[in-house]
Order: sequence, then structure tokens, then C-alpha cells
Amino acid sequence: MDANVHFDHEKYHLEWAGTFENEQRAQKRLAVSFLIVMGIMLTLLIANFGNSRQALLVLGVVPLATLGGLVALNIRGETLNIATAVGFIALFGVAVQNGIIMVSNINRLRGQGLPLRETVTTGALEQFRPVLMTATVATVGMLPAALATGVGTDVQRGLATVVIGGLGIATLLTLYILPTHYLVLERFVEKRAANKPAAEEA
Repeated sequence: MDANVHFDHEKYHLEWAGTFENEQRAQKRLAVSFLIVMGIMLTLLIANFGNSRQALLVLGVVPLATLGGLVALNIRGETLNIATAVGFIALFGVAVQNGIIMVSNINRLRGQGLPLRETVTTGALEQFRPVLMTATVATVGMLPAALATGVGTDVQRGLATVVIGGLGIATLLTLYILPTHYLVLERFVEKRAANKPAAEEA
């Protein structure tokens, strides 16, 4: 516009308004809402697990769930807008819920005095079907909205696509990668705790 339209800038100015202005305003509000949601999630997870390492472990599902949602949007040819951003927030809730289910069950078994590797293996196997069922129900429930092509379905199609694509990646991460990282992290913490008294005595 500046290159092709010449006018006196002292008397006139350009301002993009209407739908574009509303979109920009909504994006700013959504960014603030997203930060608040992530902060509340982290606080509640720390309160639930009693430590920050497991809380951050569960929240580690969020970036890959985001990747899955973005890939799904790209494949479907959908745009990243306010509706899809709301879909991401819903996706984060389901993904974190599955992570909580997995880690809480492993912690419960660990409290029974089982060895760490056996605890992780047993806990992951016990929660395989519940986690898979949660993700499957959410995915199947969103399919009609994701496949809709009628007038006025643009908003729901993008939102549903994000949830379906993100849950696919997040579920695989929760079932296989999360228990593995739990094992590595807790083994490191146990070794560090065992070496600390020895170092103090020395």
C-alpha cells in the first residue's frame, strides 16, 4: 500500500479494521489465555505429584501434540486461526489428562515397593487400554466435525482436525515414550539420592 498509494501522511493514515482487527485482538487475548492455562496446568500438576520433574514430564506431551495438530492442519489444507487455536487448548487438556493417568498409576505401584523397571512396565500395561480408550472416544467423537463439508463448517472442521491429529501423536507418546522417560528420570533421581550420603561421608 505504501509503495502504490501516495498520499499526505500528515493528513491521512492507513488502518486495517473490521474482521482483520478483530482477528488481531482475539489472537492477543488467546495468547494471554494460553499462558494462563499452561501456568494453571503446571501448578496443579506439581500439587498432584509433589515434585516438578514429573509435572514437566507430563507437560512434555504438549509440544508433540502441537506438532501432530499442525501436521494434520497442513494435510487437510486448513489455516491456523482462532478456532484451531481453541482446538489446541482442548487437545492439550486431553493429552495432559492421559499423561496424568499414566504417571499416577506408575506412582501408585511404586508406593507398593516394586522395583522401578517392573513398576513402570506394569503401570504402563495397566493403563494401556484406558489411555487408548480416552483418545479413541475423543477422536471418533470429532470425526463428523472434521469430515463435514457443508456451509458454515469451516470453524468446526479446523478445530476437530487439530484434536484428531494431535491426539494420534500424543497417545503414542503417552503409551510408549512417557513411561520410558519416567524410568530414565526416576532412575537418575534414585542414583543421585544414593550417591549423596556416600559423598557426605567422604
